[in-house]
Amino acid sequence: MRRIFSALCALFVAVAAHPASAAEDEQFWIQAIAQGDVDGPVVYFAEIQSRFGADANGLDQMLLRAGLGIRLNGAITLYQGYAHVRTSQPSVGETREHRSFQQLNWSLARFGGSRLSSRTRLEQRRVEGRDGTGWRMREMLRLAVPLSDGGVAALGYAEAFFALNETGWGARKGFDRVRSFAGLELPLSGRSTMEAGYLNQYGRQRARADDMDHVLLLTLQLRH
Repeated sequence: MRRIFSALCALFVAVAAHPASAAEDEQFWIQAIAQGDVDGPVVYFAEIQSRFGADANGLDQMLLRAGLGIRLNGAITLYQGYAHVRTSQPSVGETREHRSFQQLNWSLARFGGSRLSSRTRLEQRRVEGRDGTGWRMREMLRLAVPLSDGGVAALGYAEAFFALNETGWGARKGFDRVRSFAGLELPLSGRSTMEAGYLNQYGRQRARADDMDHVLLLTLQLRH
């Protein structure tokens, strides 16, 4: 358990150590995720996400993602999924990215009502009109700590991204970005929740200053 918490702390420290020259932006992200059982151990999730950048004045990115999984036991679920990502950038115009991914969700521990979990995702990224497939590994650690008997919880997570190869369309091998979130998990009907809080994203860039995004993030988790 001590190693798990040490890893989580290390990801947050990586954000705090970003270069002072990073280009900063204020953004607003909103997403809705539906998830539940299909039949027996077969489960699914489907996600839609909109990201507003440039001081939250315009829609920069739209993401659609879905996965079909097998629940191996009460703690581990494996998924195969696909994501379509449309991004608008002033310098390059609009790009459309197709991602196949494999994902492992793991409930690591429960203690005193708190929940610690991990999500590992391996992506194969392809950009329309460009050659090459970028392979990227993502690792997230997530901790929810109850604050009241009514189901309100403090929520924090950190996710690190690592590119495994280089491509002509811009993937750069090595550390890619890290995201850290702190906020609240609010109960809705049944097992559904609303998550609201601050997300910090530090992204490594090739030929310009690195990115530092300050994001207001709202997530609707629809569980059935």
